[in-house]
Amino acid sequence: MEKTWADLGHVDSLKDPPLREVTLGTAVIAVSYSEGKFGAVSNFCNHAGGPLGSGKLDDDYIICPWHNWKFHRITGFGEPGFDEDRVPQFELKIENDHLYVNINPVTPRQKAPHPPHPLARPVKREDGPLRVVGISTTVMDAKNPRYSTSEKLLQVAVDHAKDLGAQTMFIRLNDLKFRACEGYYSKSAFACTWPCSITQMDETDQLAQVYEALIHWADVVIVSTPIRWGAASSLYHKMIERMNCVQNQITINNKALIQNKVASFIITGGQDNVQDVAGHLLGFFAELGFVFPPFPFIAHTMGWDAEDMERNISYVEKSDGLKSGARDLVKRSMDTAKIILQHIPEEKIVRPGRKAQHLTVDKEE
Repeated sequence: MEKTWADLGHVDSLKDPPLREVTLGTAVIAVSYSEGKFGAVSNFCNHAGGPLGSGKLDDDYIICPWHNWKFHRITGFGEPGFDEDRVPQFELKIENDHLYVNINPVTPRQKAPHPPHPLARPVKREDGPLRVVGISTTVMDAKNPRYSTSEKLLQVAVDHAKDLGAQTMFIRLNDLKFRACEGYYSKSAFACTWPCSITQMDETDQLAQVYEALIHWADVVIVSTPIRWGAASSLYHKMIERMNCVQNQITINNKALIQNKVASFIITGGQDNVQDVAGHLLGFFAELGFVFPPFPFIAHTMGWDAEDMERNISYVEKSDGLKSGARDLVKRSMDTAKIILQHIPEEKIVRPGRKAQHLTVDKEE
C-alpha cells in the first residue's frame, strides 16, 4: 500500500506526555515516547475498543485504561503469553526534527480466538414450568450465622413456589465471593460490557450465578433485604452496582436483556422506612426491565422506637400472618408471570430505558 505521511510536529513537542492520542483523518493512533524512541500503534484496544492513547506506559507496553490489556507500544503485540493478540503498527520517520507517521498501518490487527463467555449466549426461555429464584441480601458472619427475618420469609416464599409446581433456586449473596463494581462505566459507557467486565476477567467472581439466574433462568425473582439505616443492605447495593452492565446494554446497544420477567420484594427491619426502601427496589428493577405483580412487596418493622430486636425475631418466627403474606406474594408473582408468558408480544421493544435514545459515540471501523 502506498505510504501517506503526516507531520505530527517537532519531536521535542511529542516527548511529554509520553503517551498521547492523535487523530489523522480516519486514523486514530496512540503515539508514545520512551528511552529515546517513538512508537505508534492503533489507538483502539482489541478487547473492547478502549483508547490506548489515554492509557499509561509500563516499560514498553501500553496499558489500556478500560480493562488493563497490554500492547507493545512499538510492535503492537500483546504482552508475553498474549502475543497472539496484536493491534496495528504504524511506521514512523524523523526528518528535520519533525516526526512523521504513515497513516496506513504496516501490520494488520490480529485477535486471538477467545471463546465467548457462557453468559453471552442468546437469551431464550427454555420450555418447562415456572422458575422462581429467591435472592437474600442479608449480611452476616458465615461462621456464626444469625437469624435473619427477611431471609426466613424469603425461604417461606420460595418453598411455597415449589409447592405450587415451580422450579426454585435460593441464592444467599452472603455465600458468594464477588468483587465490588469498579466503575468501568465512569471511564466510558462502552467500557461497561455485557457480560460484566469483572466476570469476564476474573473466573473466581461468583456474581456470575446471579447473572445466570436473572438473565437466563428465572421467570420470577424475589429479593429480600433488611433495612439498614433507612436503606437496603450494603450487600444488596454491592449486587446492584454490578447490574449496571445489564442496564447499560439498553443505553449503548438498544438491547433489553430482561424481558417478560417478574420481580417482587420482602423488606424487614428494626426501624421504619419501608416505602422508601421499596421505592428504590421498584425503581431499580424497573430500570432493568422487570415488571411487578399487584402489591409487589411485603414488609415488617417494629417501628422507629423499637430496639428490642429479640422480640422482633420472636414475632416473625411466630407470625402466621407474615408467612401467609410471603406465600401470597410468590403466588401473585407467579400468576403475573403466567399471564406475561401467555401473551408475549412479537414486536421488539424499541428504545427501552429511561434515556429512550441511542448513545452516539465515535468508534473505530
